Amino acid sequence: MKHASGIRHRWLVNNVSIMALLVVAVVSAAALMVAGYYYNMMRSGLEAKLKYTADFFESYVSASDETFYSSIYRYTQDFDEKDRLELEFLDGEGEILASSFGLAAGTRPKTGDVKGAIENMEITMFNGRDPDTGEHIMAVSAPVAYDRGAVTGVMRYVTSMRLADRQCLALAGVAVAVAALMLLLIWFTGLYFIHSIVDPVAEITATTKRIAAGGYGAQIQKKFTEGQDEIGELAKSINDLSLQISQTEKMQSEFLSSVSHELRTPLTAISGWGETLLGSGQMDPDIRRGLTTMLSETRRLTSLVEELLEFSRIQDGRFKLNVEEQVDLRGVFEDTIFMYSNRLRQDGIELSYQDTDEDVPEISCDPERLKQVFLNILDNAAKYGGEGGKIVCAIEPGDGEVVLTFRDFGPGIPEDELPLVKKKFYKGSSKARGSGIGLAVCEEIVSMHGGTLDIENADDGDPGLLVTVHLPA
Repeated sequence: MKHASGIRHRWLVNNVSIMALLVVAVVSAAALMVAGYYYNMMRSGLEAKLKYTADFFESYVSASDETFYSSIYRYTQDFDEKDRLELEFLDGEGEILASSFGLAAGTRPKTGDVKGAIENMEITMFNGRDPDTGEHIMAVSAPVAYDRGAVTGVMRYVTSMRLADRQCLALAGVAVAVAALMLLLIWFTGLYFIHSIVDPVAEITATTKRIAAGGYGAQIQKKFTEGQDEIGELAKSINDLSLQISQTEKMQSEFLSSVSHELRTPLTAISGWGETLLGSGQMDPDIRRGLTTMLSETRRLTSLVEELLEFSRIQDGRFKLNVEEQVDLRGVFEDTIFMYSNRLRQDGIELSYQDTDEDVPEISCDPERLKQVFLNILDNAAKYGGEGGKIVCAIEPGDGEVVLTFRDFGPGIPEDELPLVKKKFYKGSSKARGSGIGLAVCEEIVSMHGGTLDIENADDGDPGLLVTVHLPA
């Protein structure tokens, strides 16, 4: 699911995160605008109301102390909005003379609106925390009763912002809820869209991996091919390709099987008559050399045909094991080494066997097929690593398994070719002759026994290749 997580990650980073930031920015801006608008409306209302009252006092109330003080006391006592507003009258020094709450006389407000009204002789507003109580308030002060350019008094409205703050918070909560709903909508619609891409891509990826691993004919589920978009067309194309590869592979397997069977009969006849002629008595040395070469090439072709037949049986599922219980694998291995050592000695290659003092457990296996594996590995070691002049073989018990090793001292295999040498028909950069399917057959036989075939360059300081067969005990 790497592709899925990758697409989801990119979607989260590129789309959802950006949309979330935009929504948060819009909601924050909207909340601030609403709060600002609400506070400005309150300020405008208070300033208009205060200006009207202050103008009334300046116009109709005498500036004499007796008239002024009696008017402000009477007005504060009769103030009909005292349940939501506090009305205060202050003298020219900023000390409260009268209040609609009746408890603040003789104190001095510490907010900046009073000082601004006295010094600037204009309506001044304060919005913030009351220094005395810590409560959020809005206060508006206006100078009244001008006397020769001096402020006789100050009229002041004070209101708590608790209710306004609650209303702003409620509006902000609604905005946050709407934003969360929008984000959830974006999330679920986006997930649906992502799933409509990720699920088909994951299925296509899994199917193509099966095809690449040899599962020719594997098909993508029908529900992913019914779409008329690009993904549906891709899935249909891959299904068609898989079927075509499967048909081609079947034709190839049938062709190899047919050709191999057709070649066996003439090769057997050529080999038999060649051996008969060689054993017939005296003949010209050149003719004998030619017959010997002909027999050698015939045996090589016969071996190639046998490999092709084995391969075709593997391809079409006819390759079977004749498993025997409690087989002495050490004996089978030693017999193979002894049989092959004489042939290698003729080619100037020393085949040495490193025995073990430990008991090698008997296993259930097909001894003939495993002998075929050993001979194939030895033949490859002689063919590709024979220039080292030596091949070392060993067998030993492992942890619940039997381990067999084949070590040559040739040039080894380039590191980039090691993962490919067991693939069918792969020959790599080597100039040696061969079909390229011997190791593929070995891999199949060992796998059918539940074991593994490992090929690596030796790391003991000398060049060469190390082939290790692990068989479960």
